[in-house]
Amino acid sequence: MEQRAKTRTGEVMDAIRRKIAGRALSPGEKLPSIRRFADIMGVSPSTVVEAYDRLAADGVIRARPGSGFYVSGGAPPLAVAAVEPRLDRAIDPFWVSRQSLDAGAGMLKPGCGWLPADWMPQAAIRRALRHLARADDSVLADYGGARGSFALRRLLARQFADEGLAVGPDQILLTLSGTQAIDLICRFLLRPGDTALVDDPGYFNFQALLRAHQVRIVGVPYTPTGPDPALFAQALEQHRPRLYITNSALHNPTGATLSPQTAHTLLNAAAAHDLVVVEDDIFAGFEPTPSPRLAALDGLTRVIRIGSFSKTLSASIRCGYIAARPDWLEALVDLQVATNFGGPSPVATEIIVAALSDGSYRKHLDGLHRRLARARREAAGKLDMLGVRPWLTPRGGPHLWCRLPDGRDAAAVARAALRDSLILAPGNVFSVSQSADGFMRFNVAQMENPRVYEALGRILAAPPVAEGAGEDAGDHASRLTAPAPASA
Repeated sequence: MEQRAKTRTGEVMDAIRRKIAGRALSPGEKLPSIRRFADIMGVSPSTVVEAYDRLAADGVIRARPGSGFYVSGGAPPLAVAAVEPRLDRAIDPFWVSRQSLDAGAGMLKPGCGWLPADWMPQAAIRRALRHLARADDSVLADYGGARGSFALRRLLARQFADEGLAVGPDQILLTLSGTQAIDLICRFLLRPGDTALVDDPGYFNFQALLRAHQVRIVGVPYTPTGPDPALFAQALEQHRPRLYITNSALHNPTGATLSPQTAHTLLNAAAAHDLVVVEDDIFAGFEPTPSPRLAALDGLTRVIRIGSFSKTLSASIRCGYIAARPDWLEALVDLQVATNFGGPSPVATEIIVAALSDGSYRKHLDGLHRRLARARREAAGKLDMLGVRPWLTPRGGPHLWCRLPDGRDAAAVARAALRDSLILAPGNVFSVSQSADGFMRFNVAQMENPRVYEALGRILAAPPVAEGAGEDAGDHASRLTAPAPASA
């Protein structure tokens, strides 16, 4: 009993430290009263008293007799990982990202989100580099313009026109990356304490960025045709979010495609609740035929479209973009000047323009579609032999969202796989509600080495080290496991 009380005291202390680290409590701000915080934490007042006393002894807070307890000193540096409760490192998106980015040559990466180097258009990039050697001196020496390369923005405007989105080059802002595009939008639209919606499951770095902006995150269950319309509307009514971030084309991690019906329902709900939608179109190049786009249906009234070239061209030549309504774009241009003093490197944009203008790029995309379709079939067949089965069959792209057999916990499998030099992406990395513990995202382009299946086979054949938590996660898990139609 005494040990449990100590644990509860530690939980109260950790909760306060997280609030201070995440700047939900500022220096000099008064802490909740002992009785009120006891109610919030579901503990006894004596537990809160002990926690406050210990924090005061550590200098984290200070007592004012007759007044209460206050946060001490200056604000500590913002530690993004400390804003939320500490997660199992196998399901921590920062851990997964670091492992993938820092992997040595001997590591296999079926959990990463990009294609192998030999799948990329290396010949076109090398031709672009030779072209760069003949560029004006200013390209090699100057800052990027406030909006970025006009030639690249014009190329993007033509691409958007083919998709039914009428946007001029001046309505497009080039950024350092797709991630920086989201960061600028968050700086523009959000303030600490605001609420944002994400898909559940959804791309884990959306969550990481929103936490860095000290935003409350609400997840909406994702279905084979997009976010669940009824639960989406319910979340808007209940939480009044400012922003919703999603992938429309080949959703990450599920590979699902937004249906026209869900798209119209979503936009109507967004208009009724003054919600801004950020549509990340980074996987568009993998689609064999275009699917509905929120930005095209909305005309950029309340939808902001972002993307980059890292998935189909090169992750080494970083450049992203934002397409938004003119008044918002002007403000975003100013923000980019303030935070980066101009757009992406002219060296990077010159290479991208040359590579995209190369007649071989369309052939490269066609080849990617065929190669990924073959890799997807082969990976699905080999995974099926291990009892690992896809949630649905995507229309394109590199990802398979799969359920593990026998209720296996994906985080435990990921930890074991790392000992076999195998980096995996367990489901709860992508889940705000932590209800995808039995799922794993696989990148089929990174699974050609037989070692992937040999290691997985050994791990799945061995008895589980520990039972996975939440084997039956209720309605959300049943939604994920519902039979999904195969793609056309």
